[in-house]
Amino acid sequence: MIGFFYFTTQFLQGVLGFTPLQAGLGFLPMTVVNFAVASAVPRLLRRLDPGVLLTLGVAVTLAGTGWLSLAEPGAGYLLPVAAPMVLVGAGQGLAFAPLTSFGIVDAPAQEAGAASGLVNTFHQLGMALGLAVLVALTASVAEPVAEFGLALRGATALLSLSLLVVLAGLLPAHRAALATTHTPQHRRITR
Repeated sequence: MIGFFYFTTQFLQGVLGFTPLQAGLGFLPMTVVNFAVASAVPRLLRRLDPGVLLTLGVAVTLAGTGWLSLAEPGAGYLLPVAAPMVLVGAGQGLAFAPLTSFGIVDAPAQEAGAASGLVNTFHQLGMALGLAVLVALTASVAEPVAEFGLALRGATALLSLSLLVVLAGLLPAHRAALATTHTPQHRRITR
C-alpha cells in the first residue's frame, strides 16, 4: 500500500498538476472512508468472521487499486482517482484489524506485546519491500502516466497474491484452529 501512496502522490502532482497541499487533500476521500470503516469493524466482528472481513478488505482494496491504475490525465480527479480511492480506503479499513488480530491471536498473554511488535515490524518490512518491487518494476519507464499505470497494476498483482495467500493459507488455518480450539480468546476474535 505504500506504493499506492507514493505513486498516486506523484500522479496527482506530476500529471494532474496538484500542489503538495492539494495532493495531500486529494487523499481525503480514502482517509475518511478508511476511518469510518475501521471504526465499524468492531461491530462487524460481532457478526462476521474476521477471515470474511480480511478477505473482503483485500478484495475491495484490489478492486480500487486496479480501477485507479486506469487513471488518465484528461479524465479529471473525481471518477478516475477519488472514486477508486474510496474503495481502497474501505478495503484497508476492513482488512487491517483482522490482519493484525491474526498475527497475535495465538500468542500467550505474556508475549502479546512482543507479538504485536513483530506484526508491526513485518508491516513495515512488507511496505518497504512492496515499494522497492514497484520502483524496480517502473525504473525503465520515463513517461509519468505509463509509470503510474504500471506501478498500480503491479500493486494490483501484489494484492492478488495477498488475496490468494489469505484464501489458500490463512483462512483454512484459522478455520482449523477454530475447530480444535474453543477458548474464550478465540471466540472473542471470531465474534
